[in-house]
Amino acid sequence: MKEVENDSVHLVVTSPPYYNAPFDFPDLFKDYDEYLNTLRNVGKELYRVLQPGRVACFVTQDVRIEGKLYPIVADIIEIMVHEVGFEYQEKIIWKKPEGYIRISRRSGVLLQHPYPMYYYPDNIYEEIIIFKKPGEFDRKRVPPEIREMSKIEIHKFQKEKWYLSVWEITNVLPSNKWSKYTAAFPEELVERLIRLYSYYGETVLDPFLGTGTTCSVAINLGRNCIGYEIDLELKEAIEERIPKRTLFEEIDVEFIIREDAKRLRTLLRERIEKRLHNSVQARKL
Repeated sequence: MKEVENDSVHLVVTSPPYYNAPFDFPDLFKDYDEYLNTLRNVGKELYRVLQPGRVACFVTQDVRIEGKLYPIVADIIEIMVHEVGFEYQEKIIWKKPEGYIRISRRSGVLLQHPYPMYYYPDNIYEEIIIFKKPGEFDRKRVPPEIREMSKIEIHKFQKEKWYLSVWEITNVLPSNKWSKYTAAFPEELVERLIRLYSYYGETVLDPFLGTGTTCSVAINLGRNCIGYEIDLELKEAIEERIPKRTLFEEIDVEFIIREDAKRLRTLLRERIEKRLHNSVQARKL
């Protein structure tokens, strides 16, 4: 992240690609080691640009591919803590409504074969793992007016049970226009993290920007935002998503297109359609 200075970011909120997830990122990485090395390199840069005492939030979950479960959560914790140098601060479970399972035929296996060893539960949660860069954040240095502008609404905090380590938030449904591009996380989840871990006017970073959820929410909450996205095909979606102005001011947005940008969405969509077609043909047989 050569464009970002050392110790200049106040909060990281991101959701890395789910390793070769069949209906989101099929065969995006050649193997699991390449995937972990990508996270390792990103983690080192996040550590460099984040201010001491501030946090990085990863929304992720383990992925099962062709029967094998990859321990993404455990491996990210291992890498970020024991290799990069972050402190492991918190884990929050994001629980999705049972009626909104995006793609699932897992529990149906036992319904077809009601015997032991056919059990595959439907997954209705993801994990938010939070790391802190060593150091202490000096709350006393925040100007009083910024403290008031950043104040968390206690009624909302209590009513929606932000104080629990399990957050019940509806996921982005397939009918949502942004879900056709990538596996976006809900704005409500991003809003909670930004409100809880940053102050008005500070800078939020998302190294896996996708369709721009993090920057869209951050700007609407009066924060600055930096986002990185490798897939150039998502640029139009990001441009549409990011607000051009808030209630009080015009928004200054700069896009930098680097030589290492790629075009991935069309390729991934073709692979997903092929998998869906093969799956339908297999069921017919």
